[in-house]
Amino acid sequence: MLSAAASQAVTSPPSPQTSTEDNPEMVKQPCFEKVQEQFLDEYKSTAILYRHKKTGAELMSVTNEDENKVFGIVFRTPPQDSTGIPHILEHSVLCRSRKYSLKEPFVELLKVASTNTKDFYNLVDVYLDAVFFPKCVNDKQIFQQEGWHHELNEISEEITLKGVVFNEMKGVYSQPDNLLGRVSQQALFPDNTYGVDSGGDPAVIPKLTFEEFQEFHRKFYHPSNARIWFYGDDDPNERLCLISAYLDEFEENEAARESEVKVQNLFTEPRTVTETYAAGETGDLKKKHIVCVNWVLADTPLDMETELAIGFLDHLMLGTPAAPLRKALLESGFGEAIVGGGVDDDLLQPQFSLGLKNVSEENVLKVEELIMAKLKELVDVGFTSEAVEASMNTIEFSLRENNTGSFPRGLSLMLHAMGNWLYGRDPFEPLRFAKPLEQLKDRIAAEGPKAPDTDKGAVIENKEKELLKKLKESMTKEDLAELVRATEELRLKQETPDPPEALATLPCLSLDDIPKEPIRVPMDIGDIKGTTVLRHDLFTNDVLYADLAFDMSYIDAELLPLIPLLCQSVMEMGTKDMDFVQLNQLLGQKTGGISIYPSTTSKRGKKEPCSNIIVRGKAMASQIQDLFELMRILLQDVQFTDQQRFKQFVSQSKAKMVNALRGHGHSIAAARMDAKMNIAGWVSEQMGGLSYFDFLQNLERQVDNDWSSVSASLEKIRLSFLCSQANGIHEGLAVPTQVNYVGKAYNIYDTGYELNGHAYVISKYISNTWLWDRVRVSGGAYGGFCDFDSHSGVFSYLSYRDPNLLETLEIYVKTPEFLRGLELDQDSLSKAIIGTIGDVDAYQLPDAKGYTSMIRYQLGITEEERKQRREEIMSTKLKDFKEFANVLEAASKSKSVAVVVASEDDIVAANKRSPSLFELKKIL
Repeated sequence: MLSAAASQAVTSPPSPQTSTEDNPEMVKQPCFEKVQEQFLDEYKSTAILYRHKKTGAELMSVTNEDENKVFGIVFRTPPQDSTGIPHILEHSVLCRSRKYSLKEPFVELLKVASTNTKDFYNLVDVYLDAVFFPKCVNDKQIFQQEGWHHELNEISEEITLKGVVFNEMKGVYSQPDNLLGRVSQQALFPDNTYGVDSGGDPAVIPKLTFEEFQEFHRKFYHPSNARIWFYGDDDPNERLCLISAYLDEFEENEAARESEVKVQNLFTEPRTVTETYAAGETGDLKKKHIVCVNWVLADTPLDMETELAIGFLDHLMLGTPAAPLRKALLESGFGEAIVGGGVDDDLLQPQFSLGLKNVSEENVLKVEELIMAKLKELVDVGFTSEAVEASMNTIEFSLRENNTGSFPRGLSLMLHAMGNWLYGRDPFEPLRFAKPLEQLKDRIAAEGPKAPDTDKGAVIENKEKELLKKLKESMTKEDLAELVRATEELRLKQETPDPPEALATLPCLSLDDIPKEPIRVPMDIGDIKGTTVLRHDLFTNDVLYADLAFDMSYIDAELLPLIPLLCQSVMEMGTKDMDFVQLNQLLGQKTGGISIYPSTTSKRGKKEPCSNIIVRGKAMASQIQDLFELMRILLQDVQFTDQQRFKQFVSQSKAKMVNALRGHGHSIAAARMDAKMNIAGWVSEQMGGLSYFDFLQNLERQVDNDWSSVSASLEKIRLSFLCSQANGIHEGLAVPTQVNYVGKAYNIYDTGYELNGHAYVISKYISNTWLWDRVRVSGGAYGGFCDFDSHSGVFSYLSYRDPNLLETLEIYVKTPEFLRGLELDQDSLSKAIIGTIGDVDAYQLPDAKGYTSMIRYQLGITEEERKQRREEIMSTKLKDFKEFANVLEAASKSKSVAVVVASEDDIVAANKRSPSLFELKKIL
């Protein structure tokens, strides 16, 4: 909710269970009055809404038996312009506070994984001190670091603009889909706060002053404007005591009234908005239009039944490949992929957006005409009973299962409640879905079903350079000297480590608090007709989760890029007896969902990777037979005969890859480097990296000219494959972007290094200190990190939305030097170890536990090895860091690969400074 709110949240992994019985003393807390109490049967939770008497702050206390505790505090922060002030403040409050004087307490928190209630409350205290008493409101350099600043290293150089948020938003504005979303929202809400960009427009961010920044915090980061959330199995009385210690320091103010979001009146007639974006130089520009039709759906609050009905209707129209509106758009041939995505109810008023991308000039108006005609047809004709039943089963299954994956359930519920709570409405209502869902089902049963611009990127960059040039020309020698001095002062502050006394202010656990044994998933190994079967006895609320892994090693190498499209075809084509619409409806009626995808990973000590086609499904226990029969139908009976439909899949995949190249260049670079280091990386890159994108370009023509061979290849994916490793040429992948993604990798196993658990501690420490400080804090990138794949041995560095290129590569090179000069006291070392254990012990829901256990089994990772790695992590010493420096240095000298995704100008400039460093490849 960047457009309307700033929030901070923390979750805690499991701790010893405490009683969740309602404590009568809770309501007697002198600082709070109880507003309302409800038992949420849907989540087996007791929820009590409190109001802080002195400030008016509202607090929701949810108690249950969920050991994964959650805390969150949310403020309404409506901006009046696009300077990005809420976004910059969201970053800045986490850089030092009254009690915790570290430069980056938030990074330290990432290192300290909570394993008990005491530590959970320590983390809560750090967040509360950060939002209410941050140092950033008195330290302009924090504002400059996180927001924006001019930088000048030498008077003879050009002035540059830097800042973490500034560079983040340059990356956002380089992605057409993101730009479309912002333009659409601002056009829909011209009269309220949603009409500006709360994240910040890079062209406007430098207009924000430090004084405006200070005032925004004073006004809106106040208890009177706060909604506070607790969830889990901890003591509800302790929650109130902890919060009141902070809230009691404030007096009530007008923040709640001043932060109210005005309702946008509905338009009386349609409006058309045209915007340009950097489309790139490759391809036909006349076929790169993006068209999106948008509506605000209401100007008055909707009740829960109506909200459920809108969500249900959205799923019916767009939620599956067989949904009629989605199907009509994709089969029209007017564009290659859907944009907009349907209903969005995250803001005060729900909206509906839908369109197509890569539309040719002559089809621009036809997209809107098609959407309107299809909507009218659905009003007149309605939906089949099978489609209604399938959608209803899918939605109800999802609501009742409440499977949030790796996202904490308590945080998911908080965000649901905020949809009402932020705007002064009932926070309980979004959590009580059972009754309105039954009412909606009864109502349905009673009524029955009715039968672009290629130069845009360069223009933006040149405009910024021209403004900076004029700024420098207007400055005196004294002004320039002062800017050089300020640049050096800021850099020195950014690169100076926190002193021990500052580190000591952060509460943390000791190594004695960490369990010595790894978390075990119960597993029985059996055999059915020669097939290995793993059974995991876990509580799943009567839901069966089934994961099937089919060996992929029989597939020819040249057919690998077809595998993702094969998986999509299996799910979205029909059989001899059912078309894909009927099959899709049957899946919705009988299961909670089935997915199919390829998975490839290295297996330590072996050259050959572990490669599988994974089939995952879930259903209620009473529908087990239906689930496995549908899996069989998908795998055996689906026919690869629909040429036009397959061509749609190719176009959709190509559009997704273009989006990935623009917005997730670090992932493309990582895959490209991995492909040059090991077979598993090469296989994965063939199915999802730049090689896959190249394959799609050619496949589109082949589908038109030689469909029979493509269809035959899909049938042929049964043979063995051979592959060879690529060479180590450094690549510069040129795309239209204002920021860079810089990667470098090498294989440390090639040096003779043998895996030890200390590698996990060291790689995490490098990310959270050296790379964070140099790539993000000093360099101005949105992110910088390293990753160690213990299966293949590949150690990689990556930056995200980075204004630099060669400078970042130089930081990677200096990593061994950083490790050799490192001095760590026992407290800092313990924090690094505890943070690593937190990653190892990350909370998982039952389906994830079962899947992870299966993958470990396939990779040959035993419980004995897991225990050994844990002991190695726990016993990590400073000497291990220094010895690891030698490993990284030796690997870098033997064979390393660099891949960058950047603008052509930046790659050319890098090659001028380091001749022929990168092989330039123009991608878009």
